[in-house]
Amino acid sequence: MGSSYKVKLAPSILSADFSCLGEQVAETTKAGADYIHIDVMDGRFVPQITIGAPVVAAIRPWTNLPLDVHLMIEAPESQISQFIDAGADIITVHIEACPHIHRAVQTIREARVKAGVAINPDTSIDTVMDVLPSLDLVLLLTVNPGFGGQTFIEAVLDKVAQLRAELDRKNLNTELEVDGGINAEVAPRVVRAGARVLAAGSAVFNSEQTISEALGKIRASL
Repeated sequence: MGSSYKVKLAPSILSADFSCLGEQVAETTKAGADYIHIDVMDGRFVPQITIGAPVVAAIRPWTNLPLDVHLMIEAPESQISQFIDAGADIITVHIEACPHIHRAVQTIREARVKAGVAINPDTSIDTVMDVLPSLDLVLLLTVNPGFGGQTFIEAVLDKVAQLRAELDRKNLNTELEVDGGINAEVAPRVVRAGARVLAAGSAVFNSEQTISEALGKIRASL
């Protein structure tokens, strides 16, 4: 089974140096990342406020990688078109923020953009089962959303394994992504549990090593 899939790395620019964000994205691309993960926070669904569609549009020319846009916002349906226009390749909305999740997913997919659904650490995976066949990606938060640099929540490993089993049972190609506290120590454990896309922020963007060294360290751990 080990050779039948590739683990993708999706560095999260939440931890990048915003004073030279374009250069950081370009360096991340050159270092061999698979996606650029972009955390959008509105100060309401989560405590922090980060960036909006104009920054996504500004990043777009700096990379040819898919932009993996994670909307941690209330009423994401009202913002989807802006992020599509800004150049998002994947748009992930939170099940907790979408009372009409099928409609949100349909809106994303009709624009020929990949659709994802995210769930918080304390949300049951049962909440996404009905919409699973319509998804390109499911994102399990492995920390409580809103801040970078948090510690991985061990209990989510079981949810990763359960969701992997369900995707395999239904023979779905939906990507299983994890986000939060991912580093070279945690990465092999979430991959063993069934994750195939790893969003990593502070483990990639830090003052102790270059982006290339950081990504190399995570890849080597796998």
